[in-house]
Amino acid sequence: MFCILVTGIPAAGKSVMAETISERLKLPVISKDAIKELLFDNVGFQSRAEKVNLGIASMEIMYYAAGQLMKTGQPFILENNFEYSSEPGIKHLLEKYQYSVLTITLTGDYNVIYQRFLKRESSPDRHRGHVVNDCYPEKRENNLKTPKAKTISYEDFVHGIEQRGFSAFSVGGRQIIVDTTDFSKIKTEELFSQIAAWKEKTMEY
Repeated sequence: MFCILVTGIPAAGKSVMAETISERLKLPVISKDAIKELLFDNVGFQSRAEKVNLGIASMEIMYYAAGQLMKTGQPFILENNFEYSSEPGIKHLLEKYQYSVLTITLTGDYNVIYQRFLKRESSPDRHRGHVVNDCYPEKRENNLKTPKAKTISYEDFVHGIEQRGFSAFSVGGRQIIVDTTDFSKIKTEELFSQIAAWKEKTMEY
C-alpha cells in the first residue's frame, strides 16, 4: 500500500495542495496543523514551552492516526512541514507496515514566499494559536483589539528552512518538487499524471 506526504517550506501552500490531491484521489488527509489547532482551542497554552509541547503532541497524534490506517492497509495523505527531526518517526511507520511513499515537496523563490508568509501571519483567517507564543486563548482587557503578530526577519526565515531541512526532507521513495512561487503557473494536471504513474507502478508490486 502507499501514502503521500505533502511537505515543504512555510507558506508554500501545503494545506491547499493536500486538499486538492485529497479531492482528486478520494484520500483522507491527516494534517498536523489541523490537529494542533484543535489542541490550541481545547487545551491552550500559557508559554512558548507549552506551545512547543502541543506541537510535539500533535505530531505523535498524527503518527498514531497514520499507524491505524496502515494497520488496515488504507492509502492516505500526511500534510506537515516535515523536517530532519521528523524522519525517524515516519521512517519507522513506513518500514513497519511496508508502505511505499511519495513525497511532494513545495518550494520556490524564498523572497516571494516570505512575503506570502508575512501576509498569512497578519491575516484574520490565520489561527491565532500559530501566531502568538505566550498565551492562547489570548487574554484581552477592556475589549482591546487583537495585537499584531510578531514576525521574523527574512534572514531568520531562510535560516529556519535550511537548518531544519524543510526543502531537503526525504524518506526515500519517489519525490516530486513543485515550485509554488506563482500558484497560477502550477501545472496541476501534469502533477496528477505523475502521481497516477507512480501509483500504478507502486500497485504492481
